[in-house]
Amino acid sequence: WSSDVCSSDLGPLGQRARITGIQAEGAGSSSIIFKSVGAAGTTIATFKFGTEGIDFYVPGSGILFDDGIYLDLTATPGVTITFT
Repeated sequence: WSSDVCSSDLGPLGQRARITGIQAEGAGSSSIIFKSVGAAGTTIATFKFGTEGIDFYVPGSGILFDDGIYLDLTATPGVTITFT
């Protein structure tokens, strides 16, 4: 049995990836904005949450990023993503 699922608190930089899960510690008015390439890249997904945090499994094939993943964090002390 083998798997191509990885986990990171940084994310794959500059390479094609699919996010399959997101865990984040919450604070007041937290958000995670996922962008392709870098800070100026296209916004792919946005998650907003409070002190409850987030523990989210992405169904199906996940969220595709052709050129790498960039996370823009607001009031989020820690994030872990799973990806293939």
